[in-house]
Amino acid sequence: QLQASGGGLVQPGGSLRLSCAFSGSILSFVVVGWYRQAPGKQRELVAFMDASSNTNYADSVKGRFTISRENAKNTVNLHMNSLKPEDTAVYYCNAKHKVNMRDYWGQGTLVTVSS
Repeated sequence: QLQASGGGLVQPGGSLRLSCAFSGSILSFVVVGWYRQAPGKQRELVAFMDASSNTNYADSVKGRFTISRENAKNTVNLHMNSLKPEDTAVYYCNAKHKVNMRDYWGQGTLVTVSS
């Protein structure tokens, strides 16, 4: 139900925008967000947005990443600026359904920050 895209290779200091397309209505989900998993590390929360558009960010990305949603397009985006090598990871979009409270995951998109 979730399809992530937008990853790639970028130089330090560069920017990328990740997108996650929902096959159904994004309004069916109470929370939408992004996680990442770097090689050899556990998956961690990057950012999330609730149904009231309140946002929360990991300390490591505050001021550099912005999560946004486009309800009409059933899409959630992650705008990443001032990228650092330590941002290198597979990024996953995630959403919690408001009725069954299940977590749904996208397939992951690889972001590599390297010169």
